[in-house]
Parts: sequence; structure tokens; C-alpha cells
Amino acid sequence: MQEYQIKRGYTKDLAESMVQGLRDQFGLEPEVSGDGHYIVTYGALRRLEVWSGEKGKTLIIDTEADRNADDDAIIDTNRRFRNYLQQVTGYTAKERAKKTQKITG
Repeated sequence: MQEYQIKRGYTKDLAESMVQGLRDQFGLEPEVSGDGHYIVTYGALRRLEVWSGEKGKTLIIDTEADRNADDDAIIDTNRRFRNYLQQVTGYTAKERAKKTQKITG
């Protein structure tokens, strides 16, 4: 499970953008669980589950990988996942890495 900070200005519409991002990046309508979690299965991911963190200021993602996925599926899934994170959080992969280093470093 991973928690991602949301860029200022992106938190206002987080509930909508995390669902729309799944539609945009994975081309799927997410399944909705009773506790406000959204779930899709795509490519190298058996399960991608997203929900908003405390006070809607973070995005929490839990994934389960398909260990039998081929290389093309893995590459495609990773690209879509990175694009999803950028669309919803407002941060690029490089910016997210810097933020992670600040927290852990």
C-alpha cells in the first residue's frame, strides 16, 4: 500500500478525479466498494484499489500484481499507472520521487 501527496489545487476534486483518472488511463469503469474504494483489474494488475486519505489530502493505492503477465502487459500497465498518478496527484514521477526521498531520507 502506498500513499501519495496531492498537489495544491488538486485536492478539491480528488473524489471525482481519482475515478475519472481510472476511466481515462485504464479505459474501465471502476467497481465501487462500500467503503468508498474504487477497484479495477488491468493488464499486469490483478487488483488496483484507490481511495482518498485523511481529509482528502492524499491518495492511497493498494495493488496486487499478476505474476504471470508478459513484458508488454507490464510495460503498458506501468505507463498507465504513472499517467494515472500524475493526472490525479498533479506531480510527475520525478516530483513524486523527490517527495518520497524527503520523507524517508
